[in-house]
Amino acid sequence: MSADRIPTFSVAELNTAVGNLLERGFAPRFLVEATVSRPQLKKGHLWLTLTDGEASISAVAWASQLRQLRYRPEDGDGVTVVGKLNFWAARATLNVQVLDIRPSLSTVLRQFELVRRRLEEAGLLDSARRRPLPRQPRTLAVLTSVPSSALADMLRTASERWPLTRLLVVPIPVQGSVATRIREVLGRLAEEANSLGLEALVLARGGGSREDLAVFDDEDLCRDLAAFPVPVVTGLGHEDDLTVADLVADHRAATPTAAIVALLPDRHVALRELQQLRQRLRDVQSRWLERQHQRLMDRRQALALQAPQRRLRELRQTLEQRRALLKALSPQRWLKRGLALVSNAQGIAIDGVEGVRKKDKLTLSFQDGSIEAAVTQVRSQPSSPTS
Repeated sequence: MSADRIPTFSVAELNTAVGNLLERGFAPRFLVEATVSRPQLKKGHLWLTLTDGEASISAVAWASQLRQLRYRPEDGDGVTVVGKLNFWAARATLNVQVLDIRPSLSTVLRQFELVRRRLEEAGLLDSARRRPLPRQPRTLAVLTSVPSSALADMLRTASERWPLTRLLVVPIPVQGSVATRIREVLGRLAEEANSLGLEALVLARGGGSREDLAVFDDEDLCRDLAAFPVPVVTGLGHEDDLTVADLVADHRAATPTAAIVALLPDRHVALRELQQLRQRLRDVQSRWLERQHQRLMDRRQALALQAPQRRLRELRQTLEQRRALLKALSPQRWLKRGLALVSNAQGIAIDGVEGVRKKDKLTLSFQDGSIEAAVTQVRSQPSSPTS
């Protein structure tokens, strides 16, 4: 190859050409899955190395961009970086300019397990410390992003189920490094819980990736939730998502809407229960009145049986019966039939010859008078022969 066909560059020209080539031939933005190594702040800029174990590249988040990032990585964190290439022609230095950075799922799960273990050792995950939810709360605090579809669904569900409950909607950020801001809101609510009449707290966030829910794995935030003065219900992400905040809450709902359902009764069900209760009360009242009526009838009958006129009739009838019996048993009846009543001198009736002696004085009483007689002879009736 002849020398006049080989392009000739100065160093500056060569570096500029390489920079132009990269600018024309590479995507203006891209995603990098990597592990962060040796992050450090220099003059307000965050410098770090991105590596996958086989290769590495330098990266920088300029101070102006760093202030907008929701997540600040630490050494060893898995991350997903939204970036673009920076090439400094003066030194032919290439690095990744960080436009956004988020923790990878592995980092989120590692943080979740670390915080979960610490809180478990502190006894904050014990199911025995979970408080019962109020049955018909009058005031609830709802912490979520405003506006959001999750909030709209919760408000609609609350209005349909139990419109008597007052909802205090407290806006909070729900993604990124915002745990401190959420804790500040929780602290103020905890101080005013009594004056506001709070009976429960709902912490909610709509759908998103598990990485988006990393803020609810913050240890200090979860400790604040565990210490909150009223029961806490979480509705974070989707049904399959589980955060440490869910573990310390008094009740974990699968979604924000399910959190409202767990706290508020269904007014239609409550109406049916009231109607059933009213019917039972009517039945009880009706049975009670029937029993009282029967008691009155029994007492009226008992009083009728004890009425003076009836009692007099019964006594008169009894007297007549006894008079008839006395008449039937009266000695006069036998005397009228020609029989006589014999008695001794002492007036004792004589019913046989036994004990009667010769010369005894006897009185013979007839229907129309009596005769005094003396015994001249006693003859005994011979007894019948025995077989």
